Amino acid sequence: MIQVLERFCKLIEIVAGLLLGLVTLLVVVSTAGRYLFTSPVPDAFDLGRLMIGACIMWGFASVGYRGGHIKVDLFAEMMPARWRRFVDTFAWLVLLLFVLLLTWKMFERVESANRSNELTFDLHIPVWPFMSLIWVGTAVSVVTIIVRLFLVATGQGSLEHSETDEMGDD
Repeated sequence: MIQVLERFCKLIEIVAGLLLGLVTLLVVVSTAGRYLFTSPVPDAFDLGRLMIGACIMWGFASVGYRGGHIKVDLFAEMMPARWRRFVDTFAWLVLLLFVLLLTWKMFERVESANRSNELTFDLHIPVWPFMSLIWVGTAVSVVTIIVRLFLVATGQGSLEHSETDEMGDD
């Protein structure tokens, strides 16, 4: 089961990396075009902001499983293991509720962009497919957070994945 989750997370990271590479290429080409040829890539701003949103949400999906986010565990480290697991479970549950809300609102935004036929400024490209990519990233985040929540609640995820890597226990 863990191997399947690791492969799934690796796929998520590949998608996030490809999106980041594309947005970087877009910014570099547009900037070079603007300053060298006084002709930037049309819609570079709109496409860039939408793709950055997708990069963030797909990266967030990876963090949802791997647990590599910033946290302050000063008080949690002083607690007994049982209480620490309770606090971790509660924290992951709060995160899950937040991401569920974000996913719901992002879906509404995708529907709104589709219904209103929202387009980019220069090339009049429909915006909703890019927003759908962001929404899928949030939906995948829900899945990865549910998996991490299960692992933490059942005691199988006492250390965050990134902390396990640092300790060499992986």
